[in-house]
Amino acid sequence: MSLVNIKIEGRPYQVEEGLTILEAARQCGYEIPSLCSFNHGECNPGSCRVCLVEATGARGLAASCVYQVAEGMEVLINSPKAVAARRTSVELLLSNHNVNCQQCGKSGQCELQNVARIVGAREGMFKGEKTPTTYDDVSPSIVRDTSKCILCGRCVERCKNAHGNGVLGFQNRGFDAKVGPAMDISFADSPCILCGQCVTVCPTGALLPKSEIDKVDFARAQGKYMVVQTAPAVRAALGEEFGLPIGTPVTGKMAAALRRLGFNRVYDVDFGADLTIMEEANELLDRVKNNGVLPMITSCSPGWVSYAETYYADLLPHISSCKSPHQMQGAIIKSYFAEIHGLDPKDIFVVSIMPCTAKKSEKDRPQMEVDGIRDVDAVLTVRELGDLIKRSGMQFNRLPEEGFDYDIMGTATGAGVIFGVTGGVMEAALRTAYRVLEGKEHDAVVFNAVRGFDGIREATIAMGVLDVKVAVASGMANAKVLLDQIREGTSPYHFIEIMGCPGGCINGGGMPIVRHCFLPNEDVDIIDTYRAKRARALYTEDERNTLRQSHNNPQIIELYDKFLEKPNSHKAHELLHTTYAGREPFRVQDR
Repeated sequence: MSLVNIKIEGRPYQVEEGLTILEAARQCGYEIPSLCSFNHGECNPGSCRVCLVEATGARGLAASCVYQVAEGMEVLINSPKAVAARRTSVELLLSNHNVNCQQCGKSGQCELQNVARIVGAREGMFKGEKTPTTYDDVSPSIVRDTSKCILCGRCVERCKNAHGNGVLGFQNRGFDAKVGPAMDISFADSPCILCGQCVTVCPTGALLPKSEIDKVDFARAQGKYMVVQTAPAVRAALGEEFGLPIGTPVTGKMAAALRRLGFNRVYDVDFGADLTIMEEANELLDRVKNNGVLPMITSCSPGWVSYAETYYADLLPHISSCKSPHQMQGAIIKSYFAEIHGLDPKDIFVVSIMPCTAKKSEKDRPQMEVDGIRDVDAVLTVRELGDLIKRSGMQFNRLPEEGFDYDIMGTATGAGVIFGVTGGVMEAALRTAYRVLEGKEHDAVVFNAVRGFDGIREATIAMGVLDVKVAVASGMANAKVLLDQIREGTSPYHFIEIMGCPGGCINGGGMPIVRHCFLPNEDVDIIDTYRAKRARALYTEDERNTLRQSHNNPQIIELYDKFLEKPNSHKAHELLHTTYAGREPFRVQDR
């Protein structure tokens, strides 16, 4: 790799050829004020003009996020000319921005707010008319407020890169320009899968998860019996809301915090993940043995299910009929748990803590109820849970380590924990499918072939006389490759895992914000490594667990013996399985 010699503020450095000035400066210990703290090409390069510097060879000032270093280049970050230009750029952005910062859901984590402070932006320097606002809170998952949008284009690029979709795009020109779904329609009416990836990259409060904290508060005020359940990925990221390093598992403190927030029962959705594996693995084996529809595809990701219903309705029979783990567990809470404890299911309020904004819409699906009783009543993201804990006055890092409640559904295996990372559902299913087919445990619990962050991974696992061919994909752009193979009749697989978010739930739209500017103690490459650090937290918890296969969970065994009878029984289908229905994607000509 070639190196070039440059100077930054008069000091000599050697950096890799091809880096932008912004990237080179970071490697040399400089942080140029910018709105590119999440910059992997997921922006409209150079459009905001915030990261301007003086650089030899540039005509005037250079946008450091796109201008590449060259041999002998001299860069001035702190010159009067560069300082004044950056301040003016930010003041121009603020002139068309709704600056109700104290009421904004992104306050304290807003990159525009942060860079305005750094450059010393002055109030009211450019006054005049503002672009008309679109405020959309119709969707159950995402709120869009164009009065906060700075037209950076990150959301547009993230949707395209992750899913191959053009749900978001630029509309109009000049002063009337805005970003949103086609024809400025609501997210609720668009083919958006509501995964929240656009929310994770938005630098301001233009895109936010739709909060359900008020709904939880109201239920408590009504005297409901409050049950909370947390997804596997939550423990790997909640600590980031309280300044802990990325990848710090906080399972014990999380349970302690939830109990102090007034929940009557605190459960781990890892139990629901074990239950899902029992149903899903046996569904797969039934399809294999009885010439059912193959390949079977996982159903845990509501973003993926929404995508399939919109774009691949003809392939819906390939999707497992299993509900996702938190919906399964919610159904058990409002049936078996209620029966054991003498509670009326209508008096139980189930709250799921999820890494995913799409889970908010999933819980509202008409299929997610039994006899008129909703499986889950509210979904809070990891960030919302962080807000609840902060509101309570608790000092999270000083909380004791406590366990989940252990009655009925308190035991979980390592297989349930790894559901939170891409390949985890597949690996957990293989652990149990191997046992059923071979009649013995797999020698190595771990199936490394399905681990990793490559867009598509495949493996062949020998199970008796059958070689089971599997594939794993995350992000719809990758999933599309596998789905098109099925359509074309060329798919060689028996089982496919698909997750909506790149990397899986550890990179969900409801997880803590990862930005260079708000993580001064993290490595400079944190944008490239945060998913691996969160995944490591889950794999470590799996390794520490004495039970690592779902079929060995004693409480799962007891649940079947006393209530569900067996996997895929009539009772199990009534409570734990669902159906799908195709929906027409919005088209401009429909208007």
